[in-house]
Amino acid sequence: MKVIENRKKFFLLSLVIILIGFVAMTVNQKAGKGTLNWDVEFTGGTSMEIDMGEAYDAEELEAVIVEVTGQSVPQIQQIMGTNAAEIKLQHIDGQTRVELMNALWAKYPAAELKEANDISGTVSNEMQQAAIKATAIAAAAMLVYISIRFRDLRAGGSAILALIHDVLVVLAAYAVFRIPVNNTFIAVLLTILGYSINSTIVIFDRIRENKENYSPAEAAEKIDKSISQTLSRSINTSLTTLFTVGAIYVLGVPSIKEFALPMMVGIIAGAYSSICISGSVWYTLLPKAEKGME
Repeated sequence: MKVIENRKKFFLLSLVIILIGFVAMTVNQKAGKGTLNWDVEFTGGTSMEIDMGEAYDAEELEAVIVEVTGQSVPQIQQIMGTNAAEIKLQHIDGQTRVELMNALWAKYPAAELKEANDISGTVSNEMQQAAIKATAIAAAAMLVYISIRFRDLRAGGSAILALIHDVLVVLAAYAVFRIPVNNTFIAVLLTILGYSINSTIVIFDRIRENKENYSPAEAAEKIDKSISQTLSRSINTSLTTLFTVGAIYVLGVPSIKEFALPMMVGIIAGAYSSICISGSVWYTLLPKAEKGME
């Protein structure tokens, strides 16, 4: 597999996907929807649990909420096995809350407000900081570990750049598909980082094992051979995981789908970056002598 020879094509493909994400963020921002579909856990807002007392249509319920609150993107999640709904909105005052319940009672006479909570901006800010810190700490630990294990800082750097690639691709998916960014967002990122780095280390291990079979100037051949030798393992592992998460997405409730969809994107991005990006970046960072240019 000639990964190194085609590395510029792989870099270009990744760049296009990431740019699509940034374009989607810009379009969403100009449309007044926000760069990402931030959940109230990140922005602060109001969360209400309402037992509708009967079967209900989510679109009809959303229409009532939009009419009363003026908010165009309320988040509605049916509580499994019940006729209750968890509704998440940007902050609404007590009067608006009363008006919303009156409107719901007019359509659903047996509706009952079970719980209502305001999530403060302080809590949401802590959530954002926790997400950033968790990702940064994980990346730093991986950089140190890989650099020590392979005795090459370039190996650690290329692995981290591949992980940044995965994060940006997942962010693009959140922007394009308007997946709610909530507390599962942190879990998705950390899971993808761990999954992707595992595949990358397998390839890097094979590159190290093949080191004695190639001269220092044959880095491209060594990396291509190592990727080819581990290709079936990387693809099979990714496919089995993808099928499992795909089944969860098809059969799961909305809250599970919000986790499964970006996970599927991350699994594909992680497999792609491990095979096509990490080794290519490592090669790019090598001195010219090891590339056979001198």
